[in-house]
Amino acid sequence: MLKSFSQKLKNIFSSEIDESFYEDMEDLLIESDIGAVLAIQITDRLKEQVKKKKIKTLENVKLELKDIIGDYIIEEELIPDRDKLNIFLFLGVNGVGKTTTIGRLANYYNKQKGIENIVLSAGDTFRAAAIDQLKIHGERTGHRVVSQQHGADPGAVIYDSIKSAQAKGDELILADTAGRMHNKSNLIKELEKINKIVLNAVAQENYKKILVIDCTTGQNGLNQALQFNEAVKIDGVVLTKYDSSAKGGIIPSICNKLKIPFYFIGVGEGLEDIKPFNKELYINELLGI
Repeated sequence: MLKSFSQKLKNIFSSEIDESFYEDMEDLLIESDIGAVLAIQITDRLKEQVKKKKIKTLENVKLELKDIIGDYIIEEELIPDRDKLNIFLFLGVNGVGKTTTIGRLANYYNKQKGIENIVLSAGDTFRAAAIDQLKIHGERTGHRVVSQQHGADPGAVIYDSIKSAQAKGDELILADTAGRMHNKSNLIKELEKINKIVLNAVAQENYKKILVIDCTTGQNGLNQALQFNEAVKIDGVVLTKYDSSAKGGIIPSICNKLKIPFYFIGVGEGLEDIKPFNKELYINELLGI
């Protein structure tokens, strides 16, 4: 938990800067879902910098830790090109909140960025509930939904969405995909097909493949990122369910491993409960600064 992490960190920082301090720091970083390899790397760098800079106060040690963790985190603003058709394809396992994220981002881009011509594409044809859920989000946000029947070819839905958007002069397609981690070769085949359809219609720079990860899944989120990235190169990540029950250490782990940014964070249950990822704010919350 973020709160318990910062509280435990506070307890560590009430001790002396000795070997046991660094051991406790390493253990806590691993506990926070940062992962063993990166936790050791961060702790070793901290020890080295404290010695090199002759840092004496615990407060300055914490600021040094903030800088080091910051080196492993990538943030990027995701802004559609207003003069062209953009496609954001959302990937992720079942239950992480892809469909909800699409609804929230349709609302965000409309209300915060003034984009009116947004299409929601029901590419998760594997789950009938996903199609119905996306239609509800379309009604709530006032945006058109392109869908076919349950079990239809996802590529065909994406294709229809593109043709419809081109005909009506739309600017942004937010496309859902099936979340099942089924046979990997089938997953790769399906995503490669969608990829080909999209790239025949839009320029590479206007196409983003976005992984949605549930913050509470911990290091399993990194495994998901690696599998989806193997299937289709991911451009960035949206983190959902980011609140006091989540640890959040998965962010530097994924950025460090895949060299991709985080775009947004889902912070609650409502339609407006999504915000652009802010590295500074995230690290301050993590460290209790």
